[in-house]
Amino acid sequence: MSVALSPVLNSPAATIALLQSSSLTTLVQQGIERSILSGEYAPGSKLVEATLAEKLGVSRGPVREAFRMLEEAGLVRNEKNRGVFVRDIPIDEAVEIFDLRAAMDELVGRQLAKNITPVQLKEIKALVDAMERSVKADDARNYHLLNLKFHDRLVEMAGNRKLTAIYRKLIKELALFRRLNLADGWLMPISAGEHRQIVKTIASGDAEAAGRAMFDHVMESKERTIANDLRRQARGVSDAVREHRTT
Repeated sequence: MSVALSPVLNSPAATIALLQSSSLTTLVQQGIERSILSGEYAPGSKLVEATLAEKLGVSRGPVREAFRMLEEAGLVRNEKNRGVFVRDIPIDEAVEIFDLRAAMDELVGRQLAKNITPVQLKEIKALVDAMERSVKADDARNYHLLNLKFHDRLVEMAGNRKLTAIYRKLIKELALFRRLNLADGWLMPISAGEHRQIVKTIASGDAEAAGRAMFDHVMESKERTIANDLRRQARGVSDAVREHRTT
């Protein structure tokens, strides 16, 4: 039994238009995602459909569809009658993501210690060099982006496509939270040193040491995240008390 295609799908011009629309939506989604992850739109910020459409030079349709894709990716939330907002990841969710990431990173470290190529090793060393230059320049924004790229490349180099897909979704959500931590300049040198140690253990070929270095790095990041969150809460309470006393 044959199934008749709709007139739309039978039309080459319409098919091309559909593909172009899909590609445009993907480009818009990727552009908005980059802006979110780079910190241009902070957690809690409202994303205005019309403003983004004008900025990106597209109609509102692709922006609306991009919002749907970003919501599925866990980067924005759509509130009825209020609009679309960059997600503000709560501390308990961030901690859960850290725990999952630690297990995945330990596996990645073990795999790379066994299988990394000289070319790949040179690449990740260069990324750590660039991160250390950002520390010296006190450039938290660039450090954050390099940090994301470093870990993404490690996971990609491990060669497990399923793990890579899951990891990328989690890390994008976590980036909404962690970027606030790296804005505290004193953390960057500590973080950079841990990345340098990861590279050394991978280069040594010691799978256990490499896995442990990556696991420990994530768990240290988790503890710093918890401590930073408590400090932010304490500052908020102190500011509220001072404001109350002056009113």
